[in-house]
Amino acid sequence: MAEQLSKPEDEVLDVVDEHDRVVGRARRGEVYARGLRHRCVFVLARDGEGRIFVHRRTAHKLVFPSRYDMFVGGVLGAGETYDEAALREAEEELGVSGLPAPTPLFRFLYEGAGGSWWSAVYEVRCDLAVSPQVTEVAWHAFLSEGELEAALGVWEWVPDGLEAFARLLELRRGEGAAPRCG
Repeated sequence: MAEQLSKPEDEVLDVVDEHDRVVGRARRGEVYARGLRHRCVFVLARDGEGRIFVHRRTAHKLVFPSRYDMFVGGVLGAGETYDEAALREAEEELGVSGLPAPTPLFRFLYEGAGGSWWSAVYEVRCDLAVSPQVTEVAWHAFLSEGELEAALGVWEWVPDGLEAFARLLELRRGEGAAPRCG
């Protein structure tokens, strides 16, 4: 499980290679500073009406501060599985407990602004009243797909989330062959 420390930069992460194999461990601050490849989860959380949880990250986030995101999620702690991290991150960020296990959709290697990390994309239904984690979420709302699409060209989004969302849309439209989790 993720090591709980007072500072996010002190959390120990697995460092992985281009094939998602663990090659070492380092503190998050070092991982970011040195651009080491690590692991993240992205969880698309929908409410009972099918709306998507969208939020703006807080200004003190280590990566992509104050940007909008259509996923909840984050880094995997050392030794943590993607499935464990997806549930933990979704519950923490939404401020709920008792979510069903998020459904794995696909994985991809993100290489872009901010660095490089293996990314596992999940989806979960959240019928619970959310109380987002104030250290992570500055603003939030559940948006319809139409409202989200309208905001895509207007708001400043996290680049890894945009790539994950584009891949998810391609997969759903049958236009691409996003790699499946497994």
